[in-house]
Amino acid sequence: MKKTLLSMLGLATLGIALSAWATQDDTATSKMAPEFSVASSSGKDISLGQFKGKYVVLEWWNHQCPFVVRHYGGNMQALQKQMKDDGVVWLTVCSSAPGKQGHVSVEQANEIMKENGGSPAFILLDADGKVGKLFGAKTTPQMVLISPKGEVLYNGGIDNAPNARTKEDMAQAENFVLKAYKQAKAGQPITNPAERPYGCGVKY
Repeated sequence: MKKTLLSMLGLATLGIALSAWATQDDTATSKMAPEFSVASSSGKDISLGQFKGKYVVLEWWNHQCPFVVRHYGGNMQALQKQMKDDGVVWLTVCSSAPGKQGHVSVEQANEIMKENGGSPAFILLDADGKVGKLFGAKTTPQMVLISPKGEVLYNGGIDNAPNARTKEDMAQAENFVLKAYKQAKAGQPITNPAERPYGCGVKY
């Protein structure tokens, strides 16, 4: 009975974790970020190591996920611009497998991001999910902040407002990524190094 109910719920939501909180494992923070090299929509392979000495943000992205769509109503673009203007390297990661929701070709990745007004430094095409699994990415959006020394400073949800519906709601939310970045730059301890991510499950 319980299994049947869960199966029905899964079909009804089409794989969308509606305001559900994913659990974080011990790979999230307090260790050096794993190295990777992956194809990007620019036609170049991108490695984490090439950005040593800079703060790096990883943003897990599925353009068809309602939570991602909501944040790309202006919130994500504003955060990208604010952090990029401060010298942060922003890498958007698509870990959707071929045939799964959110999977994009090079052309689609560039076109969709342009239409949405996003401005990451690179879109990483992680179709085999290797990068996502290295960082324990469970949802879209999920955010990771990496220090200039390569340490994972933050891994988790973008903010504390999974149920926000309006721009006003989102404006009042506590943005964990920006908070961790500001604390790191000020030489302060990161008070929220890991928070539960929310959104659609990554479509590995």
